Amino acid sequence: MAKPDCLFCSIVKGETPAAIVGRGNGWLAFLDVAPVFFGHVLVVPEVHRETLVDLDAAEVPVLFGAAQQIARAVTTATNAQGTFVAMNNKVSQSVPHLHVHVVPRTKGDGLRGFFWPRKKYPSEDDKELVRAAIAKELA
Repeated sequence: MAKPDCLFCSIVKGETPAAIVGRGNGWLAFLDVAPVFFGHVLVVPEVHRETLVDLDAAEVPVLFGAAQQIARAVTTATNAQGTFVAMNNKVSQSVPHLHVHVVPRTKGDGLRGFFWPRKKYPSEDDKELVRAAIAKELA
């Protein structure tokens, strides 16, 4: 069930554009508009759930199975050495719709603790190249 004023519900329904990298039964994955590193993906449940504890038991393996697939695809597509996978629940949750961050990581990339310096893609073309590479790996 979608929530009318939720940005991520609007993206799931196709009403708000997003750089979608993949979709499965019960989940959607798209590039973060302000990535920590290029290739930073958000994985969301298709139904509106605000936090992890709001997921139905059957939805947990669906969402985390998707996050696992996305982590694999992001690592390969961005030539990363690994990923950082995280979620906020209420505190520091910028959009009140559950989302799993999958961030490509490389040793020495400068990410320290929970300070996430955000950036923007230099252009829509650069963003599309990253989106297409991840989508290709996911397929």
